[in-house]
Amino acid sequence: MSTKPLTGHETPGDPCCIVVFGASGDLTKRKLMPALYNLKALKLLPENFALIGVAVTESNDDQYREKITSDIKQFATREVDNAEWDDFAKRSYYLSGDFNSPDTFKNLSLKIAEIQKQWALPGNILFYLAVAPSFFGKVVEQLSLVGLTTESDDAWKRIIIEKPFGHDLASARALNATLSERVKESQIYRIDHYLGKETVQNIMVFRFGNSVFEPIWNRRYIDYVQITVGEQLGVELRGGYYDQSGVTRDMVQNHILSVLSLVAMEPPASISGDSVRNEKVKVLEAIRPMEPEEILANTVRGQYGPGIIDGKTVPGYRSEPNVNPLSNTETFVAMKLMVENWRWADVPFFIRSGKRLAAHTTQIVIGFRRTPLLLFGKDVEDNIMPNRLVIHVQPDEGITMDIHAKRPGPRVAIANVPLDFSYKDFGETSAATGYETLLYDCMIGDMTLFHRYDSVDASWRIVDPILDVWQALHPRDFPNYAAGTWGPEAADKLIEKSGHSWHHYFLNK
Repeated sequence: MSTKPLTGHETPGDPCCIVVFGASGDLTKRKLMPALYNLKALKLLPENFALIGVAVTESNDDQYREKITSDIKQFATREVDNAEWDDFAKRSYYLSGDFNSPDTFKNLSLKIAEIQKQWALPGNILFYLAVAPSFFGKVVEQLSLVGLTTESDDAWKRIIIEKPFGHDLASARALNATLSERVKESQIYRIDHYLGKETVQNIMVFRFGNSVFEPIWNRRYIDYVQITVGEQLGVELRGGYYDQSGVTRDMVQNHILSVLSLVAMEPPASISGDSVRNEKVKVLEAIRPMEPEEILANTVRGQYGPGIIDGKTVPGYRSEPNVNPLSNTETFVAMKLMVENWRWADVPFFIRSGKRLAAHTTQIVIGFRRTPLLLFGKDVEDNIMPNRLVIHVQPDEGITMDIHAKRPGPRVAIANVPLDFSYKDFGETSAATGYETLLYDCMIGDMTLFHRYDSVDASWRIVDPILDVWQALHPRDFPNYAAGTWGPEAADKLIEKSGHSWHHYFLNK
């Protein structure tokens, strides 16, 4: 696993054929193609590779090359070198076909064999399923039936699956059972693009690479943890999907719980492979699923109404395209979770996420216990906030540490002083989509940043009871927060019950 920006000094991935199902979709043109090109520019994509796009849309190799050339000009995150791109394009192919039809996969098998022969490729194949979740099991089953998932000593077959990994615990287990019948767990790479972000990866380096922090990373010194994932955008054109999902399924069950487990896990034996994933699962298993009464006390849901974002009036959720005008889907969630183990007993983890909030931000706030400042007078004791550490994940990656310092002058006046570090201070950051590290890790067989099935199962066991209670008790106050705010008032009351408040930190620019 790379714990720093990919620079091109690493060893390139294994020579392989990359097959992208859903090649005509938004994810492919906006994220995957730019990420693959970035890897090529960094000399991390193997020199000998080929790409096959598979989709229902009628097209051919030449038309597909024209399309991806047009797309890369629009969505590339770095300047496109013509020679590099020409080599990429000539190694790109297209196959149109229905994912429900066995003929599509027979044709794919023939096309792969033809391309492998043309480019003298080994048998390594990376399948990327950028398709609707309902196709995950079908695609893998059909690949298996034509022998495309069978590995050998000198040829791997790996399958990348995008979230969501099920709609609830039962469907997640059913999906896993379907996949397990056809492929091994070691072949399944459940991708979470949040874990491709540099700051998220650097949580481990920050914790375990600095002797200052790890000794105090426990209940004796830490009072609470907050994780906020806020978006200013609404559901945009995803109303049809989002109205069936909601923010809890879309963000909490995967992204936020995964970040929480990185923050809370024990030191792993190494920073690669199953060592990290073992420790992350232990954290999720230590979060006891709540009883119905606890859910009512420790969770808040919300839905945005009309409001103002950046000076512009925006519609409420129920007025968005493809959304039920009577929808009870939550677009905001806040909850208090407890990690019931030796390190974190009695330390609350407050998480929240929502759309149409006051700012676009993802940050982790570590609140330390108050020091006995009565030494400096009661005024200081009452008014100086305890130390806080803030890890900024996006949009500006960096770290802020709030410390106490004396103001200049003859009297002892103490103030909170933020010490800011931005990853921009390292110099120019690499142009990235967030998928580069994950695609590269898949090509070299490093599963550290991918979800293992037991972590998916553990996270659904946390979330499922909450969704069940909400399903039984429909909200009576939706919409309950205006777009452009920080969510419903009940979210503030939730955290205030524990003597805390939500923090909004932004790097000094």
